[in-house]
Amino acid sequence: MNTSRLFQKKTVFSFEVFPPKKTSSLGTVYRALEQMRGLSPDFISVTYGAAGRGGGRTVEIASDVKNRYGIESVAHLPCVGLTKNDVLEALASLKRNGIENILALRGDVNPDSVPKTDFPHASDLVAFIKKTGSFNVIGACYPEGHPESGGLDRDVQNLKIKVDAGADQLISQLFFDNGHFYSFLDRAGSAGIHVPIQAGIMPVTNKKQIERMVSLSGATLPKKFMKIMDRYGDNPVAMRDAGIAYAIDQIVDLIAQGVDGIHLYTMNDAYVAAKITEAVTNLLKANRISA
Repeated sequence: MNTSRLFQKKTVFSFEVFPPKKTSSLGTVYRALEQMRGLSPDFISVTYGAAGRGGGRTVEIASDVKNRYGIESVAHLPCVGLTKNDVLEALASLKRNGIENILALRGDVNPDSVPKTDFPHASDLVAFIKKTGSFNVIGACYPEGHPESGGLDRDVQNLKIKVDAGADQLISQLFFDNGHFYSFLDRAGSAGIHVPIQAGIMPVTNKKQIERMVSLSGATLPKKFMKIMDRYGDNPVAMRDAGIAYAIDQIVDLIAQGVDGIHLYTMNDAYVAAKITEAVTNLLKANRISA
């Protein structure tokens, strides 16, 4: 199923999982998927593995998400380390496994290897996939601007290039202040970007996690969240519960404002995914807000 068509009927709610390191068993992610299946997400995306490595496991897991668990899947494909032949092989593998949706990314540059030059930007990968296959292509977007973009205005201009190249829908990087997302939507609309845009939400369950994610994504932390960190950061259980509550507040507000969808970065934690899904569903029913 082409996931971009889902937005015509509803507010889309999806999850992201990641393959474990090559030295680790796949059991962790499959146990999470077993539990997530009961939450009925619209689709589950599978990242390319730690540090942009592990494409084989991505295809394996994405195939099982669709063919074993009956949930539509999206496979991440970062191009920074790939040649055109590499991408053609990846597309053939995805097609053999019945995977129709690709999240096309540039990916993080690995300082220990020389980047390939076939795809300088994610937009180049998007255009290549559209010319060589019949996939639904998803792009990433950054409500506060990509850290390397040189500013939000420049980033939105680059995003328009990506959409014009063929991106059918977008998923945002994580953010903790909904105001940034709403401002970004206004900028995107003014730039002529009219494909569905999902809000990427990461429930922060421990202090080290948020410090790492902020350093990688460039997301800012509002005062309200900083107070939660100061109060609960040294208490793992309290921090987990506070992080879940914060994510729920974000999601309910976003859905009430009519966003196209929510993409939950689950970090392979089925407990967190379940708590958020249950609470959001109940709150929306109580307030008669349709998702």
